[in-house]
Amino acid sequence: MDLELTADQQLFRDTTRQFLSNEVPLTTVREWAALPAGYEPAWWQRGAELGWTSLLVGEADGGGSISEHGLQDLAIVAEEMGALVSPGPLGPVNIVAEAVAREGSPDQVKRVLPGLLDGEEVAAWCISERGTATGREGITLSAESHADGFVLNGTKVPVEAGAEADWLLVTAASPMGPTQFILPASTPGITVTRLTGLDLVRRYAKIEFTNVALSRSALLGNEGGARSSIERQLRTALILQCAETVGATERVFEFTVQYAFDRYSFGRSLASYQALKHRFADMKLWLESALAITVDAAKADDDDGEMAAIAKAYVTDRCPEIIQDCIQMHGGIGVTWDHDLHLYLRRTTTHRQTYGQPAEHRDRVAELIGSSK
Repeated sequence: MDLELTADQQLFRDTTRQFLSNEVPLTTVREWAALPAGYEPAWWQRGAELGWTSLLVGEADGGGSISEHGLQDLAIVAEEMGALVSPGPLGPVNIVAEAVAREGSPDQVKRVLPGLLDGEEVAAWCISERGTATGREGITLSAESHADGFVLNGTKVPVEAGAEADWLLVTAASPMGPTQFILPASTPGITVTRLTGLDLVRRYAKIEFTNVALSRSALLGNEGGARSSIERQLRTALILQCAETVGATERVFEFTVQYAFDRYSFGRSLASYQALKHRFADMKLWLESALAITVDAAKADDDDGEMAAIAKAYVTDRCPEIIQDCIQMHGGIGVTWDHDLHLYLRRTTTHRQTYGQPAEHRDRVAELIGSSK
């Protein structure tokens, strides 16, 4: 996604691209849509062997990055997965792995990280709640503190990979402030309901917590001290979303331009018509802008996630519009099930709706700018 990739990053990108092209072409994506998880577990484990799950975890805990900038390396994977609308819990697994590696106790690191890093287990981040803002301001799931632990009550929806997860990172509101817990998905009192999603191979769920009793060993970090952790996790989620969205849009734009040269109307290729040239030029401008802001967000070292919010607001607003324009360029074939365009539109539209819509992040940016004055 960056013109200034190091030699190691270039090799990593090429390896990831070749693996995805060979193992999960779009024909396989369509086939895997019928699978409960949207992918085969053995395939995800092979992706973990390439480093997809370990880039945000330090070497001391079994991870390691390509360039010492793990999030930038991970964004390369996300972009390539977007280009082929690939399945897999890339975002939630990495978000949880980074959180546990950064704030987990030695016992939590020992129990959770090995399974996530080798791809044998899956984790999900329970943050979003229906009808509330995404982030610490929108948390209503309660964590009542007792002498011997906590009791969780509330609902999280939508949760990516929620039904497939072995571990849940739960963001809750306690009397002391935002608090996070890491717990097995099999903990008594948890009810998981699969949701019907727009994306063919990305799965979401509703997770209800009813008097879920936890010992203090489930606490991740300090009680009431999760504000900065939530911002970091949200930043990671948004950057991966933007990278996938840009990757998907780049691929659609590429084959749409080729289609315009190959498709003839009244003895001329569609690409020769001036009005369509102007439209393609507009789309290319928006696409390059989306790519640039995503790169900047991945490189930014801002604790409040302002650049990530700016990227989310722009990329997930503009890119679905570009794909809609590409559908129009294709004419009737563009709205058929047999054409691949709808696979990309599904992915980018899903990203637009999750972890906060563009308008919500524009408001967030405005608040950050106002608070800095």
